[in-house]
Formats: sequence, structure tokens, C-alpha cells
Amino acid sequence: QVQLVESGGGLVQAGGSLRLSCAASGLIITINDMGWYRQAPGKQRELVTTITRGGSTNYADSVKGRFTISRDNAKNTVYLQMNSLKPEDTAVYYCNAGVYDYRMTLNSYWGQGTQVTVSS
Repeated sequence: QVQLVESGGGLVQAGGSLRLSCAASGLIITINDMGWYRQAPGKQRELVTTITRGGSTNYADSVKGRFTISRDNAKNTVYLQMNSLKPEDTAVYYCNAGVYDYRMTLNSYWGQGTQVTVSS
């Protein structure tokens, strides 16, 4: 079994910054893509950003230039640096990882979510 544990959410004023972390643990052989998604009240979960094991990144247009994803493969951890936060960034942020287990089966795992609230 694999667990993803997020941390770093909280309340911040518009224009401020937050850094989220997500650490994976358990029966991990290697982790493929990792990413962050978010879900605002009354809305569907949406992609924020992803990063491959090699470091290639992809961002939603709404966060380009403000958010930066990074990862530490040795620590099985992914980070999300969020700058110039806006009230519309308010959501529960979820970490996702594609993990190869000992049978080399690829499974997708989710964290429990961390609340990010941006006040105007």
C-alpha cells in the first residue's frame, strides 16, 4: 500500500505565498508522474500542474507564472510553490502520484487534501 501525505496549506492574504508538500511512502519501487489538483466548493476537481520523473512540467493556464512544481525523487516528495495567490485559488489541493509497485504495476494514488484559503 502507498500513502501520500500533504502539508503546507492554510490561510493567506491575496498576493501572498504558500508552499505545499506531498510525501509518498509505502511499497514503492519508483514513482512516475506526480501532480497537484484542486477542487473548489461546488466545482469539479481540476488539474493544477504535473511533473514527470525527469522533471518535465505542465501547468494550467490559470497558474502559469505564479505556481512552480518540483520534486525530490530521493525523498519521494513533490512540492508546489504558490506565489501571487488570488482568492480564486481557494480550494482543497490534492496530491497525485503514479506509483510502480513490486510487480511493476502502475497505480494512481491520492492524498487526503489540504485546504488553501486566499482572502481578498
